[in-house]
Amino acid sequence: MFRLYLETMIHLKPIQVVYQVLTKVYRPRLKPAVAPIHQHSISIVQPIWKHPVSLSEHGRLSEYHRHYMDEIGQEGMSVSDCEQRIDDYMTELPQQSVGQEPYPTSLRVMNWIKFFVQHRESRNQKREDSLYAQVLLLEKELEYRLLGNHLLENAFSLFVASLYFEDKRLYYKTLRLLRKELDEQILSDGAHFEQSPMYHCILLDRLLDCLNFLRHASIFDGSSEFSQYLSQKAQLMLGHLQAVIWENQQIPLLNDAVYGIAPSANDIFDYAQRLELVWQEIPMKACGYRKMKNASMEAIVDVGDVQAAYQPGHTHADTLTYELRVEGKPFVVDTGCSTYEKTARRQFERGSEAHNVVVVNHQDSSHVWGGFRVGRRASVSLKSNNPHVLEASHNGYGKPCRRRFEMKEGAFVVEDYYDGEAVSLIHLAEGTDQRRIEIDGASEIVIENGKYSTMFEHFHNGQVMKLRFRGHLKYTIR
Repeated sequence: MFRLYLETMIHLKPIQVVYQVLTKVYRPRLKPAVAPIHQHSISIVQPIWKHPVSLSEHGRLSEYHRHYMDEIGQEGMSVSDCEQRIDDYMTELPQQSVGQEPYPTSLRVMNWIKFFVQHRESRNQKREDSLYAQVLLLEKELEYRLLGNHLLENAFSLFVASLYFEDKRLYYKTLRLLRKELDEQILSDGAHFEQSPMYHCILLDRLLDCLNFLRHASIFDGSSEFSQYLSQKAQLMLGHLQAVIWENQQIPLLNDAVYGIAPSANDIFDYAQRLELVWQEIPMKACGYRKMKNASMEAIVDVGDVQAAYQPGHTHADTLTYELRVEGKPFVVDTGCSTYEKTARRQFERGSEAHNVVVVNHQDSSHVWGGFRVGRRASVSLKSNNPHVLEASHNGYGKPCRRRFEMKEGAFVVEDYYDGEAVSLIHLAEGTDQRRIEIDGASEIVIENGKYSTMFEHFHNGQVMKLRFRGHLKYTIR
């Protein structure tokens, strides 16, 4: 256990360790505040109103979503109903522990501000005071213990709040934080460094919100320059999103990713166009993903290392995995992410056996544990990298485990090499015709029923092919 903790903590930044300790001994609480007088003159282009998520699981994720208040501003919910929901929550919040945590506070503050900007008649002093009190609370509990997407969400929210309340001090403070985190978290190919297409979409949507507000509330010196900076980061992220999505515009479900949580790629592209942004597809490189195509097949392959070394909470032990679509339909799938609760299912879904990889003695290529932690990590060596052939190896099992992918005309070929006995796994989508898979070099073929998720708490029936081999295995999907 000591070694596990050491292998996990060695990747943390010192500031994370310090704040992990501080948050154990002290946590600020919501205090009454009086909102500053401001002009209320912001008029923004139509943002994305994210649909609320309904989860039956009575866990932390379900509780978090209740406090985001995504429901306000939705079509079908009247302005008076939204006002009543806000007023009820204002009464409830002082007694709520989860509601005062920084992540749900960040999302809720953003939702309230977007609602008040679009419905100015709904603002009154009491609601403004509550909103400002939440902003001051958030400023005191920035998530330095976690960093990554959590700290970026904090910064996005406070930045928009600074524009809404015309708070010069808060504006320049969050401007510096945003610049630092965006420079660190957005990779050179435009991907968010936690390598989850879902979180990429969530954060890109929030970045567009910041740009939207800044363009329509340029009240501080240097706003034009920072607006240009945010536009450039948004164009990078849009270019990556254009590259990573399937031909039908859906995201691949790599690492922690599901449908129904983030805005769709089409919604994001429409929002970006309303903001008059222009972008072009950026070839994937730094994120570790690669796209391979022929006339009827489309594959996305993971040949990268963990990029967010100090925040791998959404990382899976999926080194050299892939997903494949044939004639536009899922064929080889990721097992997905059905829960964030720290259960056996969560552990399985993050582990290597839940992915289309080679497994040795039921080990994980990287040691995922504790729901959101990673200890020992596999390291990848990329040997061949072109649009039709990819070859890479990793050291997650001690000995090199090598894999070669080739996209031919009418066929996708996978070859595995390992000096010893191993099992190559293929997770098949519901209704897949196994006869399209030709196998060469397997000493044993086992086909089992399995299930995979494309949304939280929802499952599809599929099958898992387990191909036992020694030395070399080759299979072809036609």
